[in-house]
Amino acid sequence: MAPSSPPTRTLSTADERRETVLEAAERVFSARGLHGTPTIEIAKAAGISQAYLFRLFPTKDELFMALVRRCNDRVYRTFAEAAAAARASGEEDVMRAMGRSYLGLLADRELLLIQLHAHAACDDDAIREEMRRGFERLVELVERESGGGPEQVRAFFAHGMLLNVLAAMRAEESDAHWARLLLGPPRIDP
Repeated sequence: MAPSSPPTRTLSTADERRETVLEAAERVFSARGLHGTPTIEIAKAAGISQAYLFRLFPTKDELFMALVRRCNDRVYRTFAEAAAAARASGEEDVMRAMGRSYLGLLADRELLLIQLHAHAACDDDAIREEMRRGFERLVELVERESGGGPEQVRAFFAHGMLLNVLAAMRAEESDAHWARLLLGPPRIDP
């Protein structure tokens, strides 16, 4: 009987490792923000050394910006898919469909908190520019796909920001007048 050869191990590519790091970074940064998160915690959560983390992302700011870009891309894809589905069905207003899709994103608490932390980190020039690019893409998408005018697009984003704040405070758990007023009456879509 011939000796068996040792099992072969498939190594992760750098891109796969970056994705693993971004997933871990989302969990860790969402809890503590950019400035409150040590990179050693991200490396530990990703199952890699801190030295390897810095080979993949040379600075903590670059890692955070990559995460912000990833989150912004997720919102963009969600809006684009909702617009395409609404247009294909012809049964729902495109802007309403994009708004409804955002409610689904708000259920992801880590995504919500990353967005809020990214806004808070906008004192940093590079992060501010990354956030501006992300917002520019979203505004152009909503404007193009919905055909909405300036007032409609502003109202859409203003409502989204209100929803961010209410979701961050978990306002849906409150029976207080202010929460009920801002959340509005429960709706049942036909």
